[in-house]
Amino acid sequence: MKNNPLQPTPPTPASRFAFAGPASRLLSNTEVGTVPLILFMGIAMIVALSAWAGVLPKNMIGGLAVIMTLGFAFAKIGRRIPLFKDIGGPAILCLMLPSVLVYFGVFQKHTLDTVHLLMKEANLLYFVIACLVVGSILGMNRIILIQGMLRMFVPLVVGTVMATIVGLAVGSLFGYSLYHTFFFIIVPIIGGGIGEGILPLSLAYSAILGQTPDVYVAQLAPAAVVGNIFAIICAGVLARLGSRRPTLTGNGMLIRSNEENQMFTRAQDAQQTDFNLMGGGLLLICAFFIVGGLFENIVHIPGPVLMILIAVLCKYARVIPASMEQGAHSCYKFVSAALVWPLMIGLGMLYVPLESVVSVFSVGYVVVCGAIVIAMALSGYFIASRLNMYPVEAAIVTSCHSGLGGTGDVAILSAANRMSLMPFAQIATRIGGASTVIMATLLLSWLV
Repeated sequence: MKNNPLQPTPPTPASRFAFAGPASRLLSNTEVGTVPLILFMGIAMIVALSAWAGVLPKNMIGGLAVIMTLGFAFAKIGRRIPLFKDIGGPAILCLMLPSVLVYFGVFQKHTLDTVHLLMKEANLLYFVIACLVVGSILGMNRIILIQGMLRMFVPLVVGTVMATIVGLAVGSLFGYSLYHTFFFIIVPIIGGGIGEGILPLSLAYSAILGQTPDVYVAQLAPAAVVGNIFAIICAGVLARLGSRRPTLTGNGMLIRSNEENQMFTRAQDAQQTDFNLMGGGLLLICAFFIVGGLFENIVHIPGPVLMILIAVLCKYARVIPASMEQGAHSCYKFVSAALVWPLMIGLGMLYVPLESVVSVFSVGYVVVCGAIVIAMALSGYFIASRLNMYPVEAAIVTSCHSGLGGTGDVAILSAANRMSLMPFAQIATRIGGASTVIMATLLLSWLV
């Protein structure tokens, strides 16, 4: 049947919004996390009213409702604030704002108890750490893991050594002990970010030194955040240097060889998320965590650190079926996309007392953090010519060793407009960070 030209056409969804005005179109097209804004506002209202009335379910569901609502909201705000979004705004906001709200008594005791049950009694922290660490390592392309490690080994080692020497020297000038500067400023900066670095370190420090992990998160996290800010600034300065002196940059190519650069580009294939394999991948991740705990009783090294080491060895030796690696990586992608910001909300509410964070900040503290990152970037810059690398790209990749994990890599490379360096940045962040966590834990256990 032909449409009658005189009969008005039924409005389509798009045309309905056309009559509704700009405000309605904005609400309908805006998402918080992956949730449409209007629906998110309704969910947030339900959670807020339940928390205010004290009827929030005191179980994992109630705890997840609180931290996911706040996590989605604060991450969205952090991404929208100019300049702030480019220096790790979502991470800073999700970690620090809940701490401020707790300090001023915004949350009722019932709400805090519900989040406490999820974070500490149900140990969501351990679950997220295991998924992030094991899933990210098993999901790495083996060519990138092996060849990238060979390429990045010297810059990372030299950069780490120089950052340590400079950090210890500058820290001494500002009155910090060598012990404090190394374990509580240098190590968290080059530890691989919050999820893959600070959290395993807090568990390892807790196992060795005896206090609860929240004490160490509050002391370690500020250094990682400040270090990430300096790394982003360094990347921007290096990019400007490359534009002024073209001989120093490959415009996104690290190695002075098109063939090798193309090899890494081809190897960086995005793995598809397979929900059918996620169950097996999750079981595999749990097994790695349990094996780490078993070996902890034998070699007396914290289980989370052993878990990292075992995952790297298994990936290198190809003892895990490819399907299970894909399943574990699918778990990693889900957790990194959906639970990292909510987890940081929980950390901010329970693990990061505002007084502890404020107490570590000073002019000297910021200067030490900056000196560490600058020393690392300069090391990559000056050693590049001996390794057939472009100085600007080598310095940018090396500075990624002091970023906030994958989020930090994106921010650093975006500031330099060098996203093609992501495979090398992942080596610097993941493998460099995991190595730092392992070495620092071993050293601390021997000293104590």
